[in-house]
Amino acid sequence: MSAASVEHPYGEYSLIAEANLLMEHRPGNRVEIIEDQIYVSPPPDGLHAEALTDAMLPFVAAGLHGTDSRVVQAIGLWLPTGESDYAVPDLSLVDADYREHLIRNNCYDPVCFRLVLEVTSMNYRTDLRTKVTTYAEAKIPVYVIVDRKHQRLHVLTDPGADGYATHRVYSSGEKVTLPASLGAEVVLDVSEVLGAGKSAEGGE
Repeated sequence: MSAASVEHPYGEYSLIAEANLLMEHRPGNRVEIIEDQIYVSPPPDGLHAEALTDAMLPFVAAGLHGTDSRVVQAIGLWLPTGESDYAVPDLSLVDADYREHLIRNNCYDPVCFRLVLEVTSMNYRTDLRTKVTTYAEAKIPVYVIVDRKHQRLHVLTDPGADGYATHRVYSSGEKVTLPASLGAEVVLDVSEVLGAGKSAEGGE
């Protein structure tokens, strides 16, 4: 999910305390801290939710929500980009023992994440730019972006210090087989995933 950044005062509260206060006063919003900047996302619309469900089903059908791994929504991912940094991806594939990797503030060590997936909203640049670098630095093996704005599906692999070495873009009509490192064969039908998040007017 995309987010808009907000200014935050330094001083009395730590960044995490400020982020938690924002969540308390803005129910339904998603709050993240990336590179010492607080990002606040409004509640997703119905089309965003449909696209997320359609993207999630192939992982479940492949048996990845089982004894070795779990498919989870909106789980906290602790980031190495700052002292208080964390993200909340729309969808994650994690090792089944992820609960043993709790770090802080209901966020988990990136070592137990096999994949993260984001469905873009209004501020799509956060998912397409900021989080590309952030997730690569956290060494998330696979990052998938359902780009509702441009009607494309992005699959990024081979994370490194400067981002992902491999970045493939797919359009409607194509099918994508994700890396076998996930633990099972997962095939995404790009038309189905993008179509679920597309409005009748053709936009987001």
